Amino acid sequence: MRDQFTLSSAAGRFHNADDILSGNMGDRFDITFFVSCYNEGEFIIATLDTVQNAMIGLGLTYDIVIIDDGSKDRSPELIRNYIAAHPDINIVFRQNAMNKGWAQNYIDSTFIGKGRYHRAICGDNSEMESTIRSVLRPLGEADIIIPYYVEVEHKRFVRHVVSTAYTSIVNLLSGNSLHYYNGLPIHRRYNVMRWHPDTRGFGFQAYILCLLLGQGATFKEVALSATERRAGSSNALTWRNLLSVAHTLTEILLRRMSNRIHGRVNGSLAVSSDHEADMARTGMDIDPKRIG
Repeated sequence: MRDQFTLSSAAGRFHNADDILSGNMGDRFDITFFVSCYNEGEFIIATLDTVQNAMIGLGLTYDIVIIDDGSKDRSPELIRNYIAAHPDINIVFRQNAMNKGWAQNYIDSTFIGKGRYHRAICGDNSEMESTIRSVLRPLGEADIIIPYYVEVEHKRFVRHVVSTAYTSIVNLLSGNSLHYYNGLPIHRRYNVMRWHPDTRGFGFQAYILCLLLGQGATFKEVALSATERRAGSSNALTWRNLLSVAHTLTEILLRRMSNRIHGRVNGSLAVSSDHEADMARTGMDIDPKRIG
């Protein structure tokens, strides 16, 4: 089921029904990459090179939005030098006058970028070229491409436990069955602009995902591996993040209850995952699962 639009002859000169349905806002590129930076002088140049190399041969157009969130190291200088050395790459660099937080920068980047789709890339070069390509290959097959990590090299056990528990709680409250909520999914840029959360903490990505899945968005999950570049304990357990997570979980539960009360539980459609595609090739029947 899709919303239907009827355009008058006059409106047809300025609007296109397919563009309205898809959220096309005159997008210039296939995808926008938001590269986050906060004291990433050791890794930021390698991150930008990794993005460039990952895009080779994919046949996709892209722009890069780099937002430095008040770094105290040489990151801004390195980024400006990189831009000067690569004038043929579509890069927009914003250096924040004050620290605004990762979630705020993520949302801001969707208003700056010009891609139909949007994905964040951490400035610590934690993803290999091959993993970025793995996420990009199914671009266009679903509204959301959701990566989950089957292996994270050097990830501490405590962080793994916290992440697993958080995923289980979100699934319980939302009725979803995703593998992971705090990864770096690909969204339609319009969807993040339209449905971005009012929280700026640890749980903002789960908020967006649950909201869009409740709206009936299609999704595809992709298994990935990554590398932790930095040692140290997780900052997810600070009191600020815990308050933010509590707010997010409450919102997710209340939205699910409201949808059921008002009969708006449509559910999202999961397109075949890589694992399901392998099963399909063996002749086994696959039923798309609905989340609600």
